[in-house]
Amino acid sequence: MSPGDLFDLPFDDEPRGDEPAAPSRRILTVTELTGGIRRAIESAFDEVWVEGELSNCRPWQSGNLFFTLKDGGAQIRAIMFRSAVRYLKFKPEDGLRVLARGRVGVYEPKGEYQLVCEYLEPHGLGAWQLALEQIKRDLQREGLFDPARKRPLPALPRKIGIVTSLDGAALRDIVKVLHRRYPNAHLVIRPARVQGEGAAEDIARGLDAIGAVPGVDVVIVGRGGGSIEDLWAFNEKPVAYAIARAPVPIISAVGHEIDYTIADLVADLRAPTPSAAAEIVVARKDEFIGHIDRLVDRVASGVTRGLERRRLMLHTLTGRRGMAGWPTRLALRARRAAELAHALGQTTRALVGRRERRLREWRLRLETCDVRQRLSGVRARLGTTRNRLDAASDRLRLQADARLRVVAGRLDSLSPLAVLGRGYAVCWNADRTAVVRSAAAVSPGDRVRVTLHEGEIACEVKSRAQTSEA
Repeated sequence: MSPGDLFDLPFDDEPRGDEPAAPSRRILTVTELTGGIRRAIESAFDEVWVEGELSNCRPWQSGNLFFTLKDGGAQIRAIMFRSAVRYLKFKPEDGLRVLARGRVGVYEPKGEYQLVCEYLEPHGLGAWQLALEQIKRDLQREGLFDPARKRPLPALPRKIGIVTSLDGAALRDIVKVLHRRYPNAHLVIRPARVQGEGAAEDIARGLDAIGAVPGVDVVIVGRGGGSIEDLWAFNEKPVAYAIARAPVPIISAVGHEIDYTIADLVADLRAPTPSAAAEIVVARKDEFIGHIDRLVDRVASGVTRGLERRRLMLHTLTGRRGMAGWPTRLALRARRAAELAHALGQTTRALVGRRERRLREWRLRLETCDVRQRLSGVRARLGTTRNRLDAASDRLRLQADARLRVVAGRLDSLSPLAVLGRGYAVCWNADRTAVVRSAAAVSPGDRVRVTLHEGEIACEVKSRAQTSEA
């Protein structure tokens, strides 16, 4: 077979009569193929638990969370929708090892399979504990636990704020203790939910509202005991930020003595129980009064002892030889001081009298010199001078105007324009650089310019004639 015969052969050999026909092909679109794969995968992996390390965690504005689960041999893309993300108690971060529960799905527009995660928990550490550690780390970095920002409590507050649930035993315990220890205290109660979804935001709003009440000196925020889930609202950031920005000291009284929350670390003071918070915020009224009485007794005793020491010192000094007769010397010094004071008073009164007399003399002189009369005389002279000046100015102006008219008349009579007005003319050469004064200065055919009283004409010399002198 020659090479040229190859191009005469068909691409597919036609079936021969003795050979069976090939089976018909099933052609799928990309969408159909991807849909079949999706159904097969989702039916086989409708619920799986996967352990792996988080990578490329990217929360979107829509609230969905995209991340990658990987181990030493493979990785898989994953997505967690907003409805599941809202229930997470910790913050997913890159490098965190987790257990994920969900189903395997296919994202058909790109033909990619992914894990649709419905539940996520840290591997080897409880979600609540991990979330607590993450929140502590963030707030520690922001300085909310700094002891330098803690404020002291007022000694005897007049108005006390309380943020807690109306149905809890904590409020009853606080009110009972305050009524017993400080019955005339003014209480301001802001009810708030202390457990469940949205409790943290409600507590934060309560702290902001009660902090804006005029006259509130201190605020107690807390609730009774419970599990870590029950107390979790006091571990969330909104409550921590609200405590930090409160304008008055905050006492945190959450749970029992063994319970510690983020609110305890941010607050100005932690009380082990709500009742203890009420005992801390006020002292017994009689104890306060007794403390004041003890201070008064100490001051009085100190003054009495000081007077006794000084009296004894004075008696000792009086008995010395050099101090004998000091009362007499002191009386003489007092008399001399009185005499000097009397002399000083007389001198001062005499000096003041002379000053007063001089002042009266100057006042009389000022009264005789009536400034208003002098001003009226000056004003009259100024008026007369102004009138004379105006008259002289008018006279000079009229004289100058008359002289100006005379000079203008003379100037007009001497003006060349006046001469031209009487019928005379001025003859110039062609380029108007010289006046033609004689007929001999031009020749027939020359062009000249003649200036009249009104306007100018161009002329051509036809002939010339010399005027004979008489």
